[in-house]
This record gives sequence, structure tokens and C-alpha cells, in this order.
Amino acid sequence: MFGQSLQIVDDCGLTHLHVFPYSPRPGTPAARMPQLAKAVIKERAARLRARGEVALLAHLAAETGRRRAVLVEKPGLGRTEQFTLTEIAGGAPGEIVEATITGHTGRALVARLAAAPGAGAHSCPEAGTEAA
Repeated sequence: MFGQSLQIVDDCGLTHLHVFPYSPRPGTPAARMPQLAKAVIKERAARLRARGEVALLAHLAAETGRRRAVLVEKPGLGRTEQFTLTEIAGGAPGEIVEATITGHTGRALVARLAAAPGAGAHSCPEAGTEAA
């Protein structure tokens, strides 16, 4: 089953993994299953995290040179439509801006505002309000 977990990272292109060792809870069916040695659990968690790091770096590298819509969450930081964290100068929180991905930090994309005609910012209306 662990091998299948590693394979699914590759098959599905998963780039953001949250990995933590399982702790059996008394009274649950999983607590009655055979348990692995703590050293095996730690080693497998490390392998899965490493696989996720490789996938993330490949994703970030593949984005370089692409043009993406970025939702600015706060000054200097936003997310692409693929939910990839992006460092970007410009745009106000709540705006969706067109950006060109210029590189990455190993954790986030680095982007600059696109300068092509028709590129502009779009405001995201506040929840519960209608756009004008």
C-alpha cells in the first residue's frame, strides 16, 4: 500500500503533500491492525515527503515562462489558478492579475505583471455582494 501511495503522487501530479505519521486511536479498526515499527513509519514519511518535494520542484520549473492569472491575496503574494503560491509585485489584495512566471524560489513561483494589451486587473467581489 505504501508503494501505491508513492505511485499516486507521480500518477496524479500531486505537488502539495501534507505528510504525517499515523497514530492509532484506541477503539478504531485501524488500531486493531498490525502496526509498523516507528523507524519504518519515519522512513516512509520521509520518502513520501521527498517524493512531494521532487514533484513540487518539477511543477515550479515547468511553470517558468508561462502566463497565469494570479489572485493577489496580500501585497507581494498570490496564487495561480492551480493554487500555486506566487510572489508578485503589484496588484491589490482581491485582484486577479495577468502575470508572467519568471522563475521560482523552490517553494513559490516568482512572477511579474504582464504588459500585454488587454492585460488588466479584475476585482473579486466581496462574499455576499454582487459585482457591478
